[in-house]
Amino acid sequence: MAETFSSKRVCVPSGRQVGVRIARSPADGLLRLEVSDAGSGRPVFQAPGDEETGGRGLLLVEALAHRWGAEERAGGVGKTVWAELKAPDIVAGPVEREVAAVVVRPGQHVRVWGEWRGVRAVRTEPYAAGGLAVVLGLDEGPALRVPAAESLVVRDGGLL
Repeated sequence: MAETFSSKRVCVPSGRQVGVRIARSPADGLLRLEVSDAGSGRPVFQAPGDEETGGRGLLLVEALAHRWGAEERAGGVGKTVWAELKAPDIVAGPVEREVAAVVVRPGQHVRVWGEWRGVRAVRTEPYAAGGLAVVLGLDEGPALRVPAAESLVVRDGGLL
């Protein structure tokens, strides 16, 4: 089920972007919540005292989630912590949404050059002048290289 981590509380380096993704899987009746950041740490269970105001996040996730875990981000920088909730009757959200380029995943479609393109691969690379670029390998045309924080309109793979 859940993996237990031992270390200290995870901190995101200042000035770094945090990505949030919510996906619904009607076939499995699951709602998947993901939070990604460029930090190097891993989630840690805390044992807060009664008067402490923090340190209960993973305890809540463990209690509410069907399953959860943490994995290295696809681009190799940072991690994604995810949780799946049983939600067989949830109503579908919007088909299109705007997200930061850094959270785009293979299998999704992005709106570029006025058309929808399937995303085959995603990688990150640093800009020479600083900052992070996301390079999207598309099913048609050249790869798309954009700043990690740039907004893109996406659809999940099976919804075209």
